[in-house]
Amino acid sequence: MNKRELGESYEEAASLYLQKKGVRIAERNFRCRQGEVDLIGWDGEYLVFFEVKYRKNKNAGYPEESIGTGKQKKICGVADYYLYQRRLGESIPVRFDVVAICGECVNWYQNAFDYIRRY
Repeated sequence: MNKRELGESYEEAASLYLQKKGVRIAERNFRCRQGEVDLIGWDGEYLVFFEVKYRKNKNAGYPEESIGTGKQKKICGVADYYLYQRRLGESIPVRFDVVAICGECVNWYQNAFDYIRRY
């Protein structure tokens, strides 16, 4: 299994985990000029942009620690574009979550970082 296939398998695992928790997945691997978001879904009234991170073990650190400010800004840019493209406007509550998979353990961090709207 190559790196891309491995990433897709963990994104699928995260998607199934989130669906069991009641999240309605709307998009997978949404790409635009601003970047890419692994999953987009609805958790109640919130439109949630999910970043999925995986580590085989904790030797290289926890998966959620690898999402720095630069990656957060990219995800926010993708969110801006998605909201604009879908004409969802500013009234939609938006959240940024991280699904961290380390070995067999799955952690869902809601509101993992803040969103700065540019439009």
